[in-house]
Amino acid sequence: MTDQPENLRENVSGLIRTYVLRSGRMTDAQRQAIDEFGPEYILPYDSHPVDLPGLFPLPQPLVMEIGFGMGQATWQIAKDRNDFNYLGVEVHSPGVGRLIMEIRGNKLENLKIIQHDAVEVLANMVPADSLAGLHVFYPDPWPKKRHHKRRLMRQPIVDLMISRLKTGGYLYFVTDIEEYGQSTLELLSSCAGVANKFEGFAPKIEWRPETKFEAKAKMASRQAFELYFLKTGKS
Repeated sequence: MTDQPENLRENVSGLIRTYVLRSGRMTDAQRQAIDEFGPEYILPYDSHPVDLPGLFPLPQPLVMEIGFGMGQATWQIAKDRNDFNYLGVEVHSPGVGRLIMEIRGNKLENLKIIQHDAVEVLANMVPADSLAGLHVFYPDPWPKKRHHKRRLMRQPIVDLMISRLKTGGYLYFVTDIEEYGQSTLELLSSCAGVANKFEGFAPKIEWRPETKFEAKAKMASRQAFELYFLKTGKS
């Protein structure tokens, strides 16, 4: 297991959080799913690197999703691409409860959850050079300029993401805010060690399902801006 670079931990430790905890209403079924089955599907947060692939029944490449919301795309991808293991990280309890219900309903053994700040999970739990992929689908855009400091796709966090990918691993980012997509394209294009698989924005990758949020965005004439970068291993 590769030790994590201490400078990356220090760079992200003082950052403003990328989310605000909301008191979203939980259904009885979601609450019951967490209470009864959480210990089976939710991995406890740890402040030290963990052998995450070893926590799954099969030794498959591991993909992490940051902020899965209600988990609609998460469980479908895990079901359709079952030659990977998946780690979904989310802070909001209703989404965690809902995803547990889908994991059980679809009998998925390749999907686990961590209910914690994803940046801290990346910095402390995930070893360097260990992930086959990272999914960042529709993160909070924090559209007001004075709030851009809260965005997930900032230099220290992107550097951390890249450090956790294996050579050949991918970073797949999607937003419906053109300005956020453009700024992230510029940021990733300036980073050493990754290369854009496409010219500019990527086409929709065929295995990513459309979520209810994305359907609503389309109805509001907001298109998806997608990026797909690969880790080259060259600094």
